[in-house]
Amino acid sequence: MAGQGEMDSTYGNYSYGQQRSTQSPMYRMPDNSISNANRGNGFDRSAETSSLAFKPTKQLMSSEQQRKFSSQSSRALTPPSYSTAKNSLGSRSSDSFGKYTSPVMNEHGDEHRQLLPHPMQGPGLRAATSSNHSVDEQLKNTDTHLIDLVTNEIINQGPPVDWGDIAGLDLVKAVIKEEVLWPVLRSDAFNGLTALPRSILLFGPRGTGKTLMGRCIASQLGATFFKLPGSSLVTKWLGEGEKIVHAAFLVARCRQPSVIFVSDIDMLLSSQVSEEHSPVSRMRTEFLMQLDTVLTSAEDQIVVICATSKPEEIDESLRRYFMKRLLIPLPDSTARHQIIVQLLSQHNYCLNDKEVALLVQRTEGFSGLDVAHLCQEAVVGPLHAMPATDLSAIMPSQLRPVTYQDFENAFCKIQPSISQKELDTYVEWNKMFGCSQ
Repeated sequence: MAGQGEMDSTYGNYSYGQQRSTQSPMYRMPDNSISNANRGNGFDRSAETSSLAFKPTKQLMSSEQQRKFSSQSSRALTPPSYSTAKNSLGSRSSDSFGKYTSPVMNEHGDEHRQLLPHPMQGPGLRAATSSNHSVDEQLKNTDTHLIDLVTNEIINQGPPVDWGDIAGLDLVKAVIKEEVLWPVLRSDAFNGLTALPRSILLFGPRGTGKTLMGRCIASQLGATFFKLPGSSLVTKWLGEGEKIVHAAFLVARCRQPSVIFVSDIDMLLSSQVSEEHSPVSRMRTEFLMQLDTVLTSAEDQIVVICATSKPEEIDESLRRYFMKRLLIPLPDSTARHQIIVQLLSQHNYCLNDKEVALLVQRTEGFSGLDVAHLCQEAVVGPLHAMPATDLSAIMPSQLRPVTYQDFENAFCKIQPSISQKELDTYVEWNKMFGCSQ
């Protein structure tokens, strides 16, 4: 595993390939209750009166900018496939930087406004224009290597994620919809009542779907999804971490609306980071500066979501940066049943309802990823019964169905990855600092 503990990976090496494309990246739960009203529309406010109807605009580059960026690949700063406009999750144009829409109103007025969380008028418009010019200047002065890295490794190009793709977590979903998505998508209805929730902390055991939840939020907002792995920032990218963080936020401002997801945020915000001029300390300073800009900006359409499995290690003075702190718990029995049934549906199996119910009972204390690993181990059981020949020559029809005995064997190898002591820590931290659910 890559170490992040989220369920974005496949298991093709063991003939265990989950469906992709229109299917869930993790496990698809049929949810016919999801209506178009609950899907992202890229901050579209078409339901409002014409005076509040925001429509995208495009800003032309100067000839100097065109020369500078014309050599970059066609993938440069390309939005993900799930960015939307007008109540759909269709793909945006894959044009290069020259066709990016800046968060300002152009000379044509209301009919060509960029999607903004607030109407831009008077001084606000001048501030947005000034900010846009500043972003343009910073892009011209940014190393193209960093831009390419953000484009190719940090911008996530995965399929859209819907609420039905996430088993369980009904309370968490309700909180996110009511306290995060609604104020952002319909800020006019919440004007003056609450600050826009632009920073969220998701904490809980590994493998419970924090990354998938971040992708789902981006999909509902019709936003570009940036995934900054904290573990890579402090290891693989340590030397350039500060610059990468800066470049990621810079590109995010060009690709608004955007969601920046930072996993293992405790590695950046730990109270153990003491050396003032260490690479991690400088990286943390840059991240907090960028986050503070997002929180105080009137024109930025950026939501920052951070995830951690060690919330207690975050410096207590930095918790205030997160307006919402949500516990992502282990899946309950209903969610585990959904996961098991969906994963088995991709294979030939022979289990009755009683045996499935027993599996649900025996997986109590398992994370969603633990359950997936258990099913992975079970579905390769039929392969073990085959003669020691070339496995690539075996047809699926030659394999016997997966049985309960295969799961019995799998339980000997797969155990819960979360201890009760760790679970108690999450519960206590949630009581003290989390948002009530």
